[in-house]
Amino acid sequence: MIDKQNIRGLVKRLFLFICLPGHYVCMAQQVINTPEKTSFQTGSAWRPEIDVRSDIAIIYGAGNKPGMSFEQRVKSWRDRGYQTDFMTGIAWGEYDDYFLGKWDGKNHLGDGQVMQNGDTIWHGHNIPYVVPVASFIEYMKTGVVKKVIDAGITSIFLEEPEFWARAGYSEGFKKEWQKYYGFPWRPQHESPENTWLSNKLKYQLYYNAIKEVSSYAKAYGKSKRLHIRVYIPTHSLVNYSSWHIVSPEASLASLPGIDGYIAQVWTGTSREPTYYDGSMKERVFENAFLEYGSMVSMTAPTKRKLFFLTDPIEDRAKDWQDYKQNYQATFTAKLLYPMVADYEVMPWPERIYTHPYRLANSEEKVLIPRYYSTQMQVMVNTLNQMPVSANRVSGSKGIGVLMGNSLMFQRFPTHNGFEDPQFSNFYGQTLPLLKLGVPVETVHMENLAYVNTLKDIKLLVVSYSNMKPLAASVHQYLADWVKKGGVLVYCGSDLDPYQTVQEWWNKKPYHFKAPSEHLFGLLHIRPGSSDQKFKVGKGTVYVLRSDPKAFVMNKEGSTAFLKAVKEGYEKDAKAGTLQFKNSFFLERGPYDIVSVMDESISNEPYRVHGPVIDLFDPQLPVLNEKTVQPGQQALLYNLARINHKEKPQVLAAASRIYEEKVGEGQYSFVSKSPVNTTNSMRILLPRAPAATILADAKGQPVKDVVSKWDAASHTLFLGFDNDPNGTSVLIKW
Repeated sequence: MIDKQNIRGLVKRLFLFICLPGHYVCMAQQVINTPEKTSFQTGSAWRPEIDVRSDIAIIYGAGNKPGMSFEQRVKSWRDRGYQTDFMTGIAWGEYDDYFLGKWDGKNHLGDGQVMQNGDTIWHGHNIPYVVPVASFIEYMKTGVVKKVIDAGITSIFLEEPEFWARAGYSEGFKKEWQKYYGFPWRPQHESPENTWLSNKLKYQLYYNAIKEVSSYAKAYGKSKRLHIRVYIPTHSLVNYSSWHIVSPEASLASLPGIDGYIAQVWTGTSREPTYYDGSMKERVFENAFLEYGSMVSMTAPTKRKLFFLTDPIEDRAKDWQDYKQNYQATFTAKLLYPMVADYEVMPWPERIYTHPYRLANSEEKVLIPRYYSTQMQVMVNTLNQMPVSANRVSGSKGIGVLMGNSLMFQRFPTHNGFEDPQFSNFYGQTLPLLKLGVPVETVHMENLAYVNTLKDIKLLVVSYSNMKPLAASVHQYLADWVKKGGVLVYCGSDLDPYQTVQEWWNKKPYHFKAPSEHLFGLLHIRPGSSDQKFKVGKGTVYVLRSDPKAFVMNKEGSTAFLKAVKEGYEKDAKAGTLQFKNSFFLERGPYDIVSVMDESISNEPYRVHGPVIDLFDPQLPVLNEKTVQPGQQALLYNLARINHKEKPQVLAAASRIYEEKVGEGQYSFVSKSPVNTTNSMRILLPRAPAATILADAKGQPVKDVVSKWDAASHTLFLGFDNDPNGTSVLIKW
């Protein structure tokens, strides 16, 4: 295998050498067709402890560090062969030159997002969450984006455009309100309509900010003959809605200046407790599955590039066992979406590898245990090989749940006693199906104009209990789809206080008390206050007069909902038997991916017949059968599906493999991974090795090598200490 990392680094340095003195310009990143499959983000310069060996090192923040400029930080990673991209916050960041007045002579700490009590919401010391006023947008263009493009960066990630729902009381926000609406600011806590208007403005402010900054980046790059790409790392719509945060989300996918997203889903978002069957607790796998799914739904019609993120730890201080268990759950959830094969493998490797956390059931803090770093690195390096697949996760297909950006508009504060605890109106539509092994999809109403959005949906669940359609055209698309044979299950009492906010459905020419009345009118049905079923053209409409939160907040509360979905799917959509089970399974290239639900239809384990390599076990055992219990997940390398079985190859490793060479009776390669970690690798060979020789980058023999041959699978296990400078392995037989 050609060492693409080293070649990329050499060509970049060559171009830097021949470009104008004193400038990091260059077309190097355009000249080479570099892989852009895996990445990580870091605020640190290169260190041997964090040399993750992904394709891209995303350098965080444009500021200088003690004793090191931003340009030097970038160079430290480039010198190690990495493509270097850039990430910074668009709603917050270490922008002291802006906030403290150095940039334009004005102190801008007052640009922060302010709550009703007058307090600013802070992200850190002198780092407020920002109201994106004109001066801040100009600073992001000329003070940040220009600087990084001048340093030769051609991919820019504008992270987390976030406006807290509880904010909206600053003088800057009041001025933006007047400009946008044409009338004076109204306190959001005083009425549902004020809350709705406030959150729509928050949404619009960050939409405009990203539109302006991304347009500037493209234009400035073009002036330097560089093709600039702009990505948005963002939490899912599920999480932002749950956490009371407003963000532009799906609307950005249609902006010409946006090239893609990072789906920021990890333990910290997915462990948010949810209700199901009357019980509130963490359901990490299920939550992650829905979060990743909403990002797929958001980007599918526009085909924007999508990176999936997971984090081997999280922001909150927990213990290593907790991190490991939940990392496996979120990691499995993302792999069950085989149409996505690009990944941010981790944020902040410096936090993961060099910061101590507690051991389980102990107050003792230690650096990442070797068993976990080995397992994590096997998982991370598996992502470098993970293929896109036409296969789909097991279970009945074609059931969708409608969602939209307005889910973020009515979460906070509470009005007229209306409550939606733990975002249960959303989970009420999804968890009852997901827990029974139905791979329920989400459908963004903002994407309904794209012809393929509903192409494969047989049954669509809709509720306006926690969101509202932002345009009448949404209903026209839904009505047309039903009349052609779609099955729509509408769930809701339509009694929440946001039904009456001043919006299109109660403005001329319309006079509806609730937006659903407009939809029902297009369908030519008149539902009453009880559950009903209607035939509409070739399709069917079920109306369930319960808010979906009742399906999960009450024990056995989903019975009527599941009955309607099952009948609609099997009898009306004629989509086949609706399969209820307790597991998800996917074949993806040589990988078998499994998740088994607890709280499901049974407590039966899922069994995968081998031989398989268990990639969640740092010893990489070859198993004749893998049993996965409820509440657990598995990632397996199925030896029956090896490509080129006659070829010696590394099947799994806690390192990245370079310079592979196959000769007569021998196989060699170079292994690289962070220092202070232990490598495990499983290698396919035609016969038992006669000699295995390992040497470090200086040619010195590697000590304490573990070597075990498995005759049944024709695989060799090797274990040794990792080295980011490379360990040469030569195997002879």
